[in-house]
Amino acid sequence: MADAMDSDGRHRPLRVFFLPFFAKGHLIPMTELACRMAAARPEEVDATMVVTPANAALIATTVTRAAARGYTVHVLCYPFPDVGMERGLECLGVAPAHDVWPVYRAVDLSQTIHEALLLEHRPDAIVADVPFWWATDIAAELGVPRLTFNPVGVFPQLAMKNLVTVRSEIIRAGDAAPPVSVPGLPGKEISIPASELPNFLLWDDQLSISWDRIKASQLAGFGVTVNTFVDLEQTYCHEFSRVDVRRAYFVGPVSMSSNTAVHCGGDGNDECLRWLSTKPSRSVVYVCFGSWAYFSPQQLAVLAHPSVGAFVSHCGWNSVLTWPLMFEQFINERLVTEVVAFGARVWGGGKRSVREGELETVPAEAVTRAVAGIMARGGDGDKARARARELAERARAEVGEGGSSWRDIHCLIDDLTEAMASREPQLQ
Repeated sequence: MADAMDSDGRHRPLRVFFLPFFAKGHLIPMTELACRMAAARPEEVDATMVVTPANAALIATTVTRAAARGYTVHVLCYPFPDVGMERGLECLGVAPAHDVWPVYRAVDLSQTIHEALLLEHRPDAIVADVPFWWATDIAAELGVPRLTFNPVGVFPQLAMKNLVTVRSEIIRAGDAAPPVSVPGLPGKEISIPASELPNFLLWDDQLSISWDRIKASQLAGFGVTVNTFVDLEQTYCHEFSRVDVRRAYFVGPVSMSSNTAVHCGGDGNDECLRWLSTKPSRSVVYVCFGSWAYFSPQQLAVLAHPSVGAFVSHCGWNSVLTWPLMFEQFINERLVTEVVAFGARVWGGGKRSVREGELETVPAEAVTRAVAGIMARGGDGDKARARARELAERARAEVGEGGSSWRDIHCLIDDLTEAMASREPQLQ
């Protein structure tokens, strides 16, 4: 591996700028990735999170603790674009429902701000979130690699990519159509009712308008980092590497760090953990609908507690009973319940939908039956828990030294360092 030198002939660190989307489900795992890279090679990686002031507050604890342990992680703030939102509302999950689309509008309006910052600071590499399609062109102008960061796994990414190819047929058929089979997906056949598909597959919205540019910028970029691990989605990781990227780095789960010095999530809540310790083994059901709601204790600490027997989740990627709510979460549910089989669906009756006006209320009796079934000794609940424990052990092994995610983090650093060194003569 070639090394880069400063003007005095000394080795200089790889300066990587991270550009997260305005959503906690993107912001937090990207911050964790930045800290993971800085922790993997403390003398070689200099990471900077480029965020708005309100979003900086959401990652302050994670960044401060990583920096206190000697890892070079900075925060560079820029003003949130004026999209008519209340001051201080800069993130999905914090903004009210009627302000969702102004947040997406801010992606386009922030392009010139990001460009000015990047041209001023001239990092050695850029890791930009999926919606920031224009980051590839800025990186090309600087002559540095641009990586796409995707906070969700490759299964939903491939499913959505392949569903786009039949989008016109989905739109023509409408909600009355039978469930849509995902074309070209390896492994088990997956079918999804139209009501459970993301909006951009049914009509034009911000994402459908930007989809082609997003995919083109991803393919033109240096590669993609994905918050997943190979043992969870092996068949799909191979397919993703083959058809959707130039280079793929499967670096997750980024929240499960191999280094205890990298602090993930909030400040924790000892009172909550003490309360859990008073409960019998596997007697507590943990309900969490993701980053759209606030929870003070660290989720990993709660889920790892022996008194927790089941997790009712919104099926977001960063979260085993499933209760999907929006966007790709119904697709994630298929991975959890049908493909890898470490969870169960809360309710399969009635009409479920990503669109609030179309969905039916889940009956209380259905919730009771699902929770009782998954918590009962023996049967499907024990099978799902055993499978979940197996996957948790594999995840820990993957992020540990020598594991596939650990290797991909180091491979990513090596590849970026090589790219930095190769352009040094051109800059002298």
